[in-house]
Amino acid sequence: MSKLLLKAKPGTGHVAHVTPESAGWTYVGFDLHRAEAGQTVSGRSEDKEVCLVFVTGKGVATVNGRDLGLLGERMSPFEGKPWSVYVPEGCNWSVTADTALELAVCSAPGLGGGLPVRVISPDDLGQETRGKGTNTRYVTNILPENEPADSLLVVEVITPGGHTSSYPPHKHDQDNLPAESYLEETYYHRFNPPQGFGFQRVYTDDRSLDEAMAIEDGDVVMVPKGYHPCAACHGYDLYYLNVMAGPKRTWKFHNAVEHEWLMSR
Repeated sequence: MSKLLLKAKPGTGHVAHVTPESAGWTYVGFDLHRAEAGQTVSGRSEDKEVCLVFVTGKGVATVNGRDLGLLGERMSPFEGKPWSVYVPEGCNWSVTADTALELAVCSAPGLGGGLPVRVISPDDLGQETRGKGTNTRYVTNILPENEPADSLLVVEVITPGGHTSSYPPHKHDQDNLPAESYLEETYYHRFNPPQGFGFQRVYTDDRSLDEAMAIEDGDVVMVPKGYHPCAACHGYDLYYLNVMAGPKRTWKFHNAVEHEWLMSR
């Protein structure tokens, strides 16, 4: 099995855990918690900033003892836009599940920006359609670069069955602005219906890294460098939650030269 693939774990609890140390990189952390109604998920941001994404379900969120209320509304990641909470560094946070809950904890270095805690509601989120034909996918921007944060970029994407995504292949592994930014990235994948599967490839121009993975519901893929396209098999829509971070908070990517002609079709 690829070292870039974390297979889904069944049941409740802390079911996915990526740190800079475990991934062998510098910036991105990703955790996924599943809780039943009445259970509490909690943590401390320490020297990181955190974005709590309510992938599914509802819960009462608190940060440093401040009650942020009952958040979340969708029971499937394929049902509209999420609720999220931005947590700056040095804060204690908790979410007590009101229903079955799937909570993503996206993290990256805090830079002392002094940003406040904020609830990010579905009404705050912009959406866009990218691509055309069987490369069409639907994007929800949770923490885009035009919204305040120190390091984090967070986005959701829905890719219909039979479509490709993160395609034509692109990369962002060079700190070479304005042409390209260095960003590490995680993909958290879900499928509808959940027995579906798809594929993701992570590779570099010289093929020193070249991993092709079958992805299933609940899997996490780590992208330390290189191109990283994915494809949803016919009949199964693909959701993924992306977390990106690097030395500069901007998304500037480089398309694979041999496939860039697809952009003009």
